[in-house]
Amino acid sequence: MKSPLLTLPGAVPAEGVDEGVAAHYGDLFREQRALADGTGFVDLSHRGVVTVTGDDRLAWLHLLLTQHVSDLPAGQATEALILSANGHIEHALYLVDDGETVWAHVEPGTQEALIAYLESMKFFYKVEVENRTADIAVVHLPAGSIAEVPQGVAVRETPYGRDLFLPRADLEAYAGQAGPPAGILAYEALRVEQHRPRLGFETDHRTIPHELGWIGSAVHLQKGCYRGQETVARVQNLGKPPRRLVFLHLDGSEVHLPVAGTELRLAGDGPDGRKIGFITTSVRHHELGPVALALVKRNVAVDAPLVAGDTAAAQEVVVEP
Repeated sequence: MKSPLLTLPGAVPAEGVDEGVAAHYGDLFREQRALADGTGFVDLSHRGVVTVTGDDRLAWLHLLLTQHVSDLPAGQATEALILSANGHIEHALYLVDDGETVWAHVEPGTQEALIAYLESMKFFYKVEVENRTADIAVVHLPAGSIAEVPQGVAVRETPYGRDLFLPRADLEAYAGQAGPPAGILAYEALRVEQHRPRLGFETDHRTIPHELGWIGSAVHLQKGCYRGQETVARVQNLGKPPRRLVFLHLDGSEVHLPVAGTELRLAGDGPDGRKIGFITTSVRHHELGPVALALVKRNVAVDAPLVAGDTAAAQEVVVEP
């Protein structure tokens, strides 16, 4: 979905999975500072939107998701995963129930596969699943924002801000009153600062929730059976995940950021050292400078200096080894 806000002054289109919205509007650091100060908004209208209605919606989703949602209060935001039978992450949902409908936004382009899975699991439950991406746009207001929320719009309120499920036809008009726009690069910079993983960025085909710190926030350990639960319980009770998420401070003297997938090595091992991890997301932060999220082997010492390609990197613990 190509956003109409790409016509705003200074808009530079994003590429890759975030294609369809603006990467920035001419000043990346100004946009970051605005979001950090609680002003402006982010156009996330490229994200998929899925709704579930029906009397059984919460009880049914409770059987499928990693999160405890059977008694989810109306208006309370949560996040949840869908795992494979082997416990690997397949989908990430950011959802809220408004008392009649569960609203969820998901990574761009994943909504059709998600809906196909949900439809295959309906059985006799009184639920209806619908793809609302064509008529609903997600808009993010940062924490502290005093921007008005239109009446009747579903809202996910989190410590990081509010996600609005806005009628797509109202997107341009709302942008005119919501304050200065910030692009997806500013949003991503704050996400990295907050150590928040993203499906398809911090995950690959074998990622399990423990590696990214999703236990608790997206995975409830005291709920009934769901696909992949055996792996979650086994790792939680008997072992450790093979990898862990770290936050990296990168050498600010380098002109170019190491891109996603850049191999990490121990600095003391030299350029031919063994690979011990890889960059997942790298950004330029308005205060911290160049920083990144990365996955490293669990047994890498937490104080070990690293090298990302040719760039020196110092790690902060996100997931304990």
